[in-house]
Order: sequence, then structure tokens, then C-alpha cells
Amino acid sequence: MKHFWDQRYAENETVYGYQPNQYFKLFIDLHKPGKILLPAEGEGRNALYAASKGWQVDAFDFSEVAREKALSQAEANDVVINYEIKDVTQFVATEQYDAVALIYLHLPPYIRKSFHREIVKALKPGGFLLLEAFAKEQATLDSGGPRDPELLYDAASICNDFQFLHQISCEQKEIILKEGDYHQGKAAILRMLAQKL
Repeated sequence: MKHFWDQRYAENETVYGYQPNQYFKLFIDLHKPGKILLPAEGEGRNALYAASKGWQVDAFDFSEVAREKALSQAEANDVVINYEIKDVTQFVATEQYDAVALIYLHLPPYIRKSFHREIVKALKPGGFLLLEAFAKEQATLDSGGPRDPELLYDAASICNDFQFLHQISCEQKEIILKEGDYHQGKAAILRMLAQKL
């Protein structure tokens, strides 16, 4: 899997575009800067946007190619991000954050549940969790995302993973994706915003 992503990042100028995810951008624009964690951050589009708005950014991904591209963009845009090489299966919450954003991070159930538990631990009291991911219905659409139904999400499972957070919103909707070459067209997605009280 790591080889697949290294190759995809290496073969494309950008996989999901240079602009931040729209749901993520809205969150950043509406909240005062703090410390944010971005797991599986890829080429850094969201990290760069958050950093440009004054957030202190920690990011990680298992792709060295993605990290190099992200750091190169950060330098070009004169922003600072802390970006490590790490697999989600290695993630342990050793710090706490004002926000964590999970943007199109799709995991099999046995990894997802334990990873999400660590994510909850990584939130400060009052901290926000932001999630956007493909819903089960995405399997019939060709706008991106995994083909394996086990890797697609439903609201009940995601809400259950984060049942100890105050869920501000959790909804499934259909949108038109315009994020680089690999997220284009009609898509079935889940969006969640939750807070650790």
C-alpha cells in the first residue's frame, strides 16, 4: 500500500490539488488558531492552509514522497509545518491538540476503531474533531475513493467510534468534488464535527 501511494504521488504533480478541502477550510476559517493534527496528510494541502492561517500544524503520512512535496510547498509558501513519516497503525497519542482533522482517511474496521480511540485521547478538553470521508454509497460512483466496501464508512459506525465526543453535526450528503484529478464528480460523503467536552 505504501508503494502504491509513493508511486501515485511521484507520478502526479498533485493528486488532490493545491486547494484545501472545503469542509476543512470552513472549519479553519471559523475557529481561532491553535494546535492541529493532520494524520495521513498526503501532499499537505490542508496543512499548508492551516499554517497560513496561524495554526501550529503537526502532520504525518507513511509516504516519503508526499512528505517531501508537502515540505517543498511549505517552503515555497513561507509557512512552517511539522511533518513526520508515520503509519496510522503506529500512532499513539502523546500530545493533545485543539483540533484533529481526518480528511479521506479510510481504514479497515480493525485498524479504524483503535486508531479513532487514540485520536480521542489526542484531543484537549474543548478540542474539535473534523472528519470527511466517503460513505458506503460511494461504491457505485466513480469520483474517487476506495473500492473495498469495508473501507467505506456509514454514519452509525463513525458516530459510534466517537460516541464519547459531543457531536455537533454528523451527516451524509451528496456533493460535487473538485479536488485534483482523483476526487472529481458526484460523491457520497460523510461529514462530522465533534468536540471533546
